[in-house]
Amino acid sequence: MKLSEIVDILEANVLVGNDQLDKEITRGGAADLMSDILAGLSDECIFLTGLTTIQAVRTALVANVSAVVFVRSKNPPLEVIELAKEQSVPVLISPYSMFVSCGRLHARGITGLDGKA
Repeated sequence: MKLSEIVDILEANVLVGNDQLDKEITRGGAADLMSDILAGLSDECIFLTGLTTIQAVRTALVANVSAVVFVRSKNPPLEVIELAKEQSVPVLISPYSMFVSCGRLHARGITGLDGKA
């Protein structure tokens, strides 16, 4: 699924990465604990979190995920947006909770990190 489709499904605002909406996303994971993200995410994954610190973008970079979604309409500080721009990490903001965001993506075919539906 294209990142642009995820934007639609999550009714998200794109803060960073309007030029990357053609990225393919196949799997997703959600956590506020960054070690959980490092344990499983990889290419073609989307990372959903309510943690809007700079560590979220740094974790995305280390894990090589395709995009970060901040849930519950949480707006990250300017330093987070700046790092995402510098490193070309797409950042979205969804109004939905983490649970609902994951459910909406799963219902449309995004699998969990283990690849199971």
